[in-house]
Formats: sequence, structure tokens, C-alpha cells
Amino acid sequence: MTENDRVLMGSECSTCGTVGFPATAHCARCATATATPRALSTQGTVWTYTVQRFAPKSPPYVPPPDGFSPFAMGYVELPEGIRVAGILDCETFDGLMGAPAVLIATEPVPRFAVHPDEPAGAAIPGEVPR
Repeated sequence: MTENDRVLMGSECSTCGTVGFPATAHCARCATATATPRALSTQGTVWTYTVQRFAPKSPPYVPPPDGFSPFAMGYVELPEGIRVAGILDCETFDGLMGAPAVLIATEPVPRFAVHPDEPAGAAIPGEVPR
């Protein structure tokens, strides 16, 4: 996946200006059918998170060959004022609240790289600001 492929598509209502995710034709606030697609920011801030420390039930979950590893799931708040749920790729679970996050994948669930050692709002090294 290239930098240009990393896009979350949301929608914006032309009546009330509400931005939503995922994209839809109807506005979640005013319920009119006036929402149009729009690309969302690829950088945000971790708003909240939880850590999945045990493997989900199998089936339907199929553990990877090297076994289950704990992972963080959370909400990343984007500059548009919306929060997007996704997997948080990080080396440690310490200091995630308010940490900068950058979109790294969109399928099947949004995935964000998180660097808790960077101050909130800081550009993450190697990433192009959008």
C-alpha cells in the first residue's frame, strides 16, 4: 500500500456540514440525503483504547502460526472532529492516550501506527502530513 492508497472515505453533509465515517448518502445528524463522499485526514490523536490480552474464541478466530499476541484497539480522533475505531500498531501500550497516530492501512479494519513517545500533534517521522 502506498501513501496515496491510505485514504479513509467519509462523507460530509451539504446541509449541516456534519462529517461522518464511513461514507454514507444520509447525514447522521439531520437525516437528509445530502451527504457526499470526502477523504478524511490520515493523522490524528489516540482518544481512547483498550488492550486485547487473550485470543478470541475459535472458531471464528484463527490464531496465527506463531500464536496470539496482545494488541490495542482504540479510537483515533481526526482533525475533522470525528473518531474512527481501529487497530493501534505500537511497540508498547504505555502512554497511548493522546499520542499521535497515522493511518497505515484501511482494510479490513482501519489500522494506525502510534508513537507514544512523540508529543500530541507532532508529525511522525517518515510520514507526509496531509
